Amino acid sequence: MIETKAYAAQNEQTPLAPWTFERRDVGPHDVQFDILYCGVCHSDLHQIRNDWFPGIFPMVPGHEIVGRVVKVGDHVTKFKVGDLAGTGCLVDSCRVCENCKSDLEQYCLNGGSYTYNSTEQDKVTPTYGGYSNTIVVNEDFVLHVSEKLDLAAVAPLLCAGITTYSPLRHWKVGKGTKLAVLGLGGLGHMGVKFGVAFGADVTVLSTSPKKEADAKKLGAHHFVVTTDEEQVKAAANSFDFILDTVSAEHDFNMYLGMLRTNGTHICVGLPSKAMEIAPFAVVGGRKSVAGSSIGGIAETQEMLDFCAEHNIVSDIEMIDIKDINAAYERMEKGDVKYRFVINMATL
Repeated sequence: MIETKAYAAQNEQTPLAPWTFERRDVGPHDVQFDILYCGVCHSDLHQIRNDWFPGIFPMVPGHEIVGRVVKVGDHVTKFKVGDLAGTGCLVDSCRVCENCKSDLEQYCLNGGSYTYNSTEQDKVTPTYGGYSNTIVVNEDFVLHVSEKLDLAAVAPLLCAGITTYSPLRHWKVGKGTKLAVLGLGGLGHMGVKFGVAFGADVTVLSTSPKKEADAKKLGAHHFVVTTDEEQVKAAANSFDFILDTVSAEHDFNMYLGMLRTNGTHICVGLPSKAMEIAPFAVVGGRKSVAGSSIGGIAETQEMLDFCAEHNIVSDIEMIDIKDINAAYERMEKGDVKYRFVINMATL
C-alpha cells in the first residue's frame, strides 16, 4: 500500500484538515502520478456538505488533477515514468454497458467510479480525490497533458473545461450559432472561451454589470445584465442555445424566453433545489431544456488536445492547501477569477 498525505473532511460539519490514508499498490494496468496541482470545484463544497446526497467520509475532494508519472504497471502501454498526466471526475466504469462501449463512460449504466465520494467498481472500496500528494488510476482513465501549457491552469480543464466543451460539441455549437453563456464563473468563463474558439456569436448573461469588461476580455461579443428589464426584453427570442452554468437558484422561465424557436437551454450548473418550468415557456416555441455532465475519456482527451492546439487554459488563482477552507468561503461569494488551484507542493 502507498501511504498518502491529504486534506479531508471527517464529516459534513468539519472543515478540511490534514489526513493520512493508504492508496492501493500499482497494479499491472495502473499508473501512479504525483499530484502537482488540483483545481477546486464548486462540487467539492457541495459534496463535503452533503448538499446532493449522503457522502462517504472521510472525504478527500478534488477531481481536477494533474501531475507527473512516477510508476507504471507491467502491462501499461499508454504512459511512461516522467510523463505529464491528468485525471478528471472518473477513475473507472463498468466498461461493458452500452454507454461505456460508446465512449460515454460518464453515463455508465452500471455506475461509474468517480474520483472521490464514490467507490471502485467493487462497489465497496472508497475513492479519494486530488487534495492529496499522489494517486493511482487505471491507465484507461488517465489523460495525456501537453507540455506546452501552464500545468496549473490546465487542472480545471479536467472538470470545468470538459463540462462546457462536451455540450457545445454535442449540440454542434459553432459558426452561425448564437450562444448565450449564463453565469461567468469557473464553468462560465470556459464556456465563453470554447464558444468563441468554435466560432459562435457569444453573449454573456449575468446579474452583475461589473462583469462586462471581463466577459469582453474573455472574447464574448455581447453582454446582457439580467436584472435590467429593458436588456432582458431586448434579448427575447435571441439565442439558439443557452449554456446555463449557474449553481444557485434562478428563474428558468425568464431565460427560456430568450431562446429562439427550437432553442435549447443546456443545464450544466447544479442547483440543489429542483427547477420550476412553466409548460408555456417551452411549448411556445418548441423549446427544449437539456442537461449535460462531463465528457467521456476520449472526448476529454480531445478537449485537452484542442486546448493545447489553441492555447486555451483556465484563468486561475493559486492557493496553498492550508487556505482551502478560506477559499471555499470566497468561492461561495463568487470571489475568484475564475478557478482556485491548489499548489500541492504546499501539502
